[in-house]
Amino acid sequence: MAIIKEFKEFAMRGNVVDLAVGVIIGAAFGKIVTSLVNDIIMPPIGYITGGIDFKNLKVLIKPGDPAKKIADVSINYGNFINTMIEFLIVAFCIFMVVKAINSLKKPEEAPAPADPVPTKEEILLTEIRDLLAKKA
Repeated sequence: MAIIKEFKEFAMRGNVVDLAVGVIIGAAFGKIVTSLVNDIIMPPIGYITGGIDFKNLKVLIKPGDPAKKIADVSINYGNFINTMIEFLIVAFCIFMVVKAINSLKKPEEAPAPADPVPTKEEILLTEIRDLLAKKA
């Protein structure tokens, strides 16, 4: 029973719940960005470049055999281009969200600089100064 109680305390901590929500929202956001890239951004780019569908761009290393159900061996660089564009969009959106959140936070006041701790020489010189002032 102690393990169940510990697990419940762990799962109910704010940061675990926040992380779970972030993962779920992130996955949904990833699908939105994938659709944005594949359905909105890449078709005009393909049109501008002469009707090229980036998903189908590849370097064929070894042709497959459809009769034997053997797939082509290829380097799918077009899919890689789509994925890189998706990454850049996601990274930019995350950057903008973090920037917006940071601008909403109140700037923390810098702590007042503490008086520097005097060195042994400074302490000794201060004592000498005080002794000389008493003699005068």
